[in-house]
Amino acid sequence: MIPTWNNLGLLKLCVESIRKNSLFAHQVIIHINEGKDGTLEWVKSQPDLDYSYSKENIGVCYGLNYARTLADTDYIVYVNDDMYLCPGWDKSLLDEVKSIGHNAFFLSSTAIEPVASSNCAIEKNYGRDVADFQEEKLLQEFSTLPFHDWQGSTWPPNIVHKDLWDYIGGYSIEFSPGMYSDPDFSMKLWTAGVRLFKGVSSSRCYHFGSKSTKRVTKNKGYYQFIAKWGFTSSLATKKLLRRGELFDGPLSEPELSAGIKLKNMWKRLGVAMKGSVRI
Repeated sequence: MIPTWNNLGLLKLCVESIRKNSLFAHQVIIHINEGKDGTLEWVKSQPDLDYSYSKENIGVCYGLNYARTLADTDYIVYVNDDMYLCPGWDKSLLDEVKSIGHNAFFLSSTAIEPVASSNCAIEKNYGRDVADFQEEKLLQEFSTLPFHDWQGSTWPPNIVHKDLWDYIGGYSIEFSPGMYSDPDFSMKLWTAGVRLFKGVSSSRCYHFGSKSTKRVTKNKGYYQFIAKWGFTSSLATKKLLRRGELFDGPLSEPELSAGIKLKNMWKRLGVAMKGSVRI
């Protein structure tokens, strides 16, 4: 499932990477927000694409949940439109799924980015847009870039079983248009009992980098997350999910120091005093 918002050049590149770099045939569902740049017409002209459409930009949360209604597969993969999936991305994920033997998991591919946005991404610049994308160089080098399987799956590309997606209710629309919806999704999985949050190093994509979020009016996701969960997203990703650390098996309940608990109490009080956060 790929939500997109007037980003046709990168969307075409993303779809083409799925077509030529996948080992398996996939149902590809595009959610089109607005589509004023020709996206709607182009998607309609592609017989191998399914799509949902909203006349206005309803963001990634509504868009993903809308696209989910069209999915007819057991596993759901969420990909951003500014991502190029590298050869073998799907085989690596499916091999991992098969090795797990149950559906209580959340897996992510590993992103290669011009400037690494986190400690679970590989930093290597192969271009910042379609015009300067060094595709052939990426294809020659992507599998040789050193990295490791990592803890704390949150970001796309990610994969989850449809039953687990439905059980937790998909992406939370109170985070529309989408800031902090990724760690919120992981926290909903955590609350549902999932402890296997794994980033798969051998499944790789190139991420051009937040082309839509730079244009959108952002929700107050930082404060919404605290109001909903009682602590910051950084505590969730660093202490619960241990995002970016070397993968060493299913996660366990963390021991939180008195200082961390006190800090998050003050954060909760600060949000409560603001009294303006929509949850």
